[in-house]
Amino acid sequence: MKRNLYLKTTPVEEAREKYMEVLGDVLEPRAETVRVIDALGRVTAEAVFARYSSPLYNSAAMDGIAVISSRTAQASEARPLTLKAAEDYVIVDTGDPVRKPYDSVIMAEDIQETDGGVIIRSSVPAWQHVRPVGEDIVAGEMILTRCHVIRPIDIGVLLSGGVTEISVFAQPKVGIIPTGTEIVEPYEDPEEGDIIESNSRMFEAMIRENGGIPERYGIVPDDYEAIKAKILEALGDNDIVIVNAGSSAGTEDYTVHILRDIGEVFIHGVAMKPGKPVILGRACGKPVVGIPGYPVSAYLAVENFVYPLLRKLTGMKEPAGSSIKAVLSRRLVSSLKHREYVRVRVGKVGGRYVCAPLARGAGAAMSLVRADGFCIIPQENEGYEAGQTVDVTLFRSAEDIDSTIVCTGSHDLLLDVISDMMSGESEGIRLSSTHIGSLGGLMALQRGEAHITPTHLLNEETGVYNESYIKSLFPNQEMLLVKGVRRIQGLMVAPGNPLGIHGVEDLTRVRFVNRQRGAGTRVLLDYKLKLAGISPEDVVGYDAEASTHMAVAAQVASGDADCGMGVYSAAHAMGLDFIPVGDEEYDFAMRPETIRMPEMQCFLRLLESDGFKDKLNELGGYSFEGLGDIIKIGG
Repeated sequence: MKRNLYLKTTPVEEAREKYMEVLGDVLEPRAETVRVIDALGRVTAEAVFARYSSPLYNSAAMDGIAVISSRTAQASEARPLTLKAAEDYVIVDTGDPVRKPYDSVIMAEDIQETDGGVIIRSSVPAWQHVRPVGEDIVAGEMILTRCHVIRPIDIGVLLSGGVTEISVFAQPKVGIIPTGTEIVEPYEDPEEGDIIESNSRMFEAMIRENGGIPERYGIVPDDYEAIKAKILEALGDNDIVIVNAGSSAGTEDYTVHILRDIGEVFIHGVAMKPGKPVILGRACGKPVVGIPGYPVSAYLAVENFVYPLLRKLTGMKEPAGSSIKAVLSRRLVSSLKHREYVRVRVGKVGGRYVCAPLARGAGAAMSLVRADGFCIIPQENEGYEAGQTVDVTLFRSAEDIDSTIVCTGSHDLLLDVISDMMSGESEGIRLSSTHIGSLGGLMALQRGEAHITPTHLLNEETGVYNESYIKSLFPNQEMLLVKGVRRIQGLMVAPGNPLGIHGVEDLTRVRFVNRQRGAGTRVLLDYKLKLAGISPEDVVGYDAEASTHMAVAAQVASGDADCGMGVYSAAHAMGLDFIPVGDEEYDFAMRPETIRMPEMQCFLRLLESDGFKDKLNELGGYSFEGLGDIIKIGG
């Protein structure tokens, strides 16, 4: 099979408009009748009118007595009036009918009972505390318009108006076909070369969330006839078919050839990054969409090309989406060939929104989990500079963003612990951490792009952590350093230490993985190498960088590196042996005004809590001398 080479790519809007146009009547929605009690989230196919009024009769709105209002005209504090039971009034409870000749209700609290009657001390107007027939709903009145998404309150009102069945747009059935010889089900034990199949389950959730009914088929290996047969089967059962993977330029990417065989291909390749190798086709009169295999590409392809099909068939309107202006923390360079969707984390610092780019790879699925939104770089735009204000389309509400602590700097597993504890114990407060190293974090704090910076930078001359760096970067300014934990740094090696590594002097004979420039761990390594008289050029892998302690541990655990430097807790988590190099101080830098934030007060309480210390003791390698102490620096 020849490769599917892209001669050109089509802009996203143009591809979507062309696809919707050629599908035409295929996307005509169908109506069906469902019970109102089963209609939550469905979209009305026609206007709905009340069968009955609500209330069905004039009814008491209060507990008390129903009276004839004209007979109370003379009552006053000076001249109380006595009403006789059964002649002047009847006792009613809330919801009871108020029948002629009675036309008003006096609350039980406003009457004084006597033998055979009651005393009142004020007159009442007609229809006081009476709900007239049809006050809420009038028979024949329109309750809901066409194309209305049914909410819980709508169900209650419909039933009150005597409507028990309703016409809604039918939910389209969407067939999902995962393909690939290398993919295995999540419940199977993967071997080398296997990839756990997860995209189809993500698609199922996305389709349900947008009003469709997903039908996920079993994994189909990379075989032309097998994939073709499964597509034809799915076309017979569904309104839309999604084929996952096999849409790119590989020799075993069969989807585009199969669709040309059994139907038509209108678009192959869109100017979108990630997500370029999208296929938009039709077979057996139904839409077939070929989706790339990388998770982020797959997500964006469904959002851009399957969601519009679902909205057309279900009658749902396109969500307005929430967008904000945010200051970009790092430069973003993009190609002129496509629109790029960059995942970002967002927080509000000093009255302005700040966004930090996350991993940009098409396979970086965790970037979608961590992201608060997308910064979309239009086609024919080369990108944005750091400090530039950009548009961000949010996944989360602005309220969530406003209550987020932006934490930028050094990585440690304790940040995950704090984030988890805040999610479980605080009221809507989040910790959003970005790991760019201690020095990078302090510079972000300097630019007003973070609330706090975790840092562990050693001054080689004084042996004191963090203070000299803060004084240098924030001259003539008062800053705060909240003391964090002491932790053990060392060399992570394979279980049993098969290469006999005992210290930094052994790094010249093994494969090493380093932390990124500006990381406190790298500063400590350089200091130890200097003491040992070793040049960085003599360390194989000195320039190989990982952004977190866990990333270093993962490379050592996988055998891609023999050794890496990091904290004990990361080595312990990955089952590695650990050679201690030294203790260090891991603290939190911030501006004085930050500590007054309610969110920061929550952070500080958790930092000093017994629950936090218990969790760190489980991770291992931490001590808590001075934890929570606040040091003023400069000013």
